[in-house]
Amino acid sequence: MIRAVRPSFAALALWLAWGATPNVAVAEDCPGNPDAIGTSRTIAVDPAEHPRIGAMNYPETLPLAEKEVVLTFDDGPIAPYTGKVLDILASQCVHATYFIVGEMARTRPELVRRAYREGHTIATHSMTHPYAFKGLPFDKAKAQIEDGIEATSAALGDSKSLAPFFRFPGFGRTDKAEDYAASRGLMVWSADVPADDWMHIGDREITRRALMRLEHKGRGVLLLHDIHPATVLALPVLLKELKARGFHIVHVVPASADHPKTETTAEAWLVPNRRKPAAPALTLAEVQNLNGDFLAQHPGADLCTPQVMSPKSFQRSRNLAARASRHFSASRRFAHARSARSGRWFAPMWY
Repeated sequence: MIRAVRPSFAALALWLAWGATPNVAVAEDCPGNPDAIGTSRTIAVDPAEHPRIGAMNYPETLPLAEKEVVLTFDDGPIAPYTGKVLDILASQCVHATYFIVGEMARTRPELVRRAYREGHTIATHSMTHPYAFKGLPFDKAKAQIEDGIEATSAALGDSKSLAPFFRFPGFGRTDKAEDYAASRGLMVWSADVPADDWMHIGDREITRRALMRLEHKGRGVLLLHDIHPATVLALPVLLKELKARGFHIVHVVPASADHPKTETTAEAWLVPNRRKPAAPALTLAEVQNLNGDFLAQHPGADLCTPQVMSPKSFQRSRNLAARASRHFSASRRFAHARSARSGRWFAPMWY
């Protein structure tokens, strides 16, 4: 009996360590759907502390644990697809973040209100979604941001219901536009994983790409669009497969009196391949094989210096260091070349 209850205590300890709230929707709490993936936890973020997130453009992203996914939907609302996406999410007790286009909110304000009423986070995505946002003069880019906020707030009926989250159309960021967004208290979202559902591919390919990329990264902010019929077809299968593969859905809200900021470490926000590698662990056998007299005769600072290492272990360490240095130098050159070609930030890859 004791063994049977240990996993639940371990899981609870993990979520509490990450600042989770225990009363969120999980599969067993989803009415009429015991097989639902549910929403595992909600995190509250402060835009002032982390003004830009998403590995596709920035060195920081959301502080997710392994196998955690944040769902985001861009470009809506549009009938009938936004409503169908909302139906699917409701049936799975999943909460997502919607990046609303202002002119779409003016056309279908009832869908914006429905998404908010059903517990989703409502954010903005400019007024008219200009594809060449990056090339806009600053005054027009500013107007796109402001008008989108105004139109979406009007659709909601209360500006306090709008999250201070913003995503550039087509990730068309500029330094001036980013600085302006920060001055407005907005957190700019990029993404970690695209599903390519805007590329006119089928629902099976959308699902395949999303799952493949999430498996590769291990976690992330997933970019989807609620305006495409293929996305509607892909979503039920995607959620089912995410659960089968052990992924968990995380909901993100702005920190407030009702949702105190989730406590995290600074390193947890770094894109995973920029985090410091963990120190290698010693096995029990390695500890037992250490020479006690040798350890007693050398201070801790000397134990890993070339003077006290054996010739064989010293040479092996030099070889490994040389290989790592060559690999990272090549990766850094490649990342800088990609950044120069695309105008976006790319981190060197360790793996």
